[in-house]
Amino acid sequence: MNTTEAGTFWDGVYAKRPTAHAPRPNARLTETVAGLPPGDVLDLGCGDGGDALWLAGRGWRVTAVDISAVAVERLAALARAKGLGDRVTTARHDLGKAFPDGEFDLVCAHYLHTPFDLDRATVLRSAARALRPGGRLLVVDHGSTAPWSWNQDPGVHHPSPREVAADIGLDPATWPVERADAPRRIATGPDGQTAEVTDHVLVLHRTV
Repeated sequence: MNTTEAGTFWDGVYAKRPTAHAPRPNARLTETVAGLPPGDVLDLGCGDGGDALWLAGRGWRVTAVDISAVAVERLAALARAKGLGDRVTTARHDLGKAFPDGEFDLVCAHYLHTPFDLDRATVLRSAARALRPGGRLLVVDHGSTAPWSWNQDPGVHHPSPREVAADIGLDPATWPVERADAPRRIATGPDGQTAEVTDHVLVLHRTV
């Protein structure tokens, strides 16, 4: 993957959107985190920052990374404005080149899809290995194509959660699958348009 090309593409995607001053967290995150004690969390592909800000507001220490400089700069400014700057660390990071340092109680990867080459299995394998014992990897992928998606290819394959787990290829004795399903919900796009979409949800729980 050409980092400059990919970064420029995603900078353009976010620059075309007005800054989201109150970005919402993803529904699959809020239901997964409910009841978990706050700890250290890594947000892969943080985007507008709804997940990072929601987690920080509940006591989590967040490391939020994205290949888009526009996205991470906006998130850093929002975190400071909301008094959460001490709980949110942002960085522009190319996951195709290296994985962020650290150990975490939760790693989130929401809709980590790109038109550029990215070895997702390697990224997600690194994410699972970055978990502390007892930690969880939450992977939420598109299970359908929303009207506002940048990828409108009718032939696109949406891998099932079990397929994603198989691609990651980790020992299920250490990283058992805690959740693998395909719930539906009504989603709202960047311009306020709504549509029913399917999420592919995978949760791996590191036991040791």
